[in-house]
Amino acid sequence: MFLEVIQAEYLREYLIEVTFNTGETKLVDLKESLQGPVFEPLKDINYFRQFAIHFNTLEWKNGADFAPEYLYRLGKKTDTPGFD
Repeated sequence: MFLEVIQAEYLREYLIEVTFNTGETKLVDLKESLQGPVFEPLKDINYFRQFAIHFNTLEWKNGADFAPEYLYRLGKKTDTPGFD
């Protein structure tokens, strides 16, 4: 089975709650992942908030995206302490 993002909700700063087709929901903090020219615009929090689910992952208007597998590995289960 291919891993897919099926739902995502912006929470705060660079934190997004991501639900995968496995039924799992994880909190993904992308602050440290915004490296390189394509991710530079995402450092503006107002721009960062404007993502959409496209091709089964998060994507921004400038074409920046993250593989679902990366988001899954980076994410913390929603019951992880420190993410409330």
